[in-house]
Amino acid sequence: MIGYVTLGTNDLARAAKFYDALLGEIGGKRILESDKFVSWSAGGGPGLGVIKPHDGKAATVGNGTMVALAVDSQEKVKALFDKAMKLGATDEGGPGLRWGTFYAAYFRDLDGNKLNVFHFPG
Repeated sequence: MIGYVTLGTNDLARAAKFYDALLGEIGGKRILESDKFVSWSAGGGPGLGVIKPHDGKAATVGNGTMVALAVDSQEKVKALFDKAMKLGATDEGGPGLRWGTFYAAYFRDLDGNKLNVFHFPG
């Protein structure tokens, strides 16, 4: 259903470097870029992008907004969370079971945007 998600940034180069390294861990590659945005996708599925706000004002974090990244194992949840921490992300809740078989970890990127990486076998 979701085609892509964009997250605001005030430092495009820094954000792009963070997401190149982070999303590269799960096969993400740059698919589009300009002087205002960069976006990634893995295997042609939904994309994630970072963008300088169109109105020219500072990017801010949306309260209650979160992007969830699906992976195919609990080990990948931990690996991606660990990579995010190594890249300077902020811990918002380490890897673990949350509800039944929903295994997830939460963090904020360098701009304060909240992300979740999860494995849900169903």
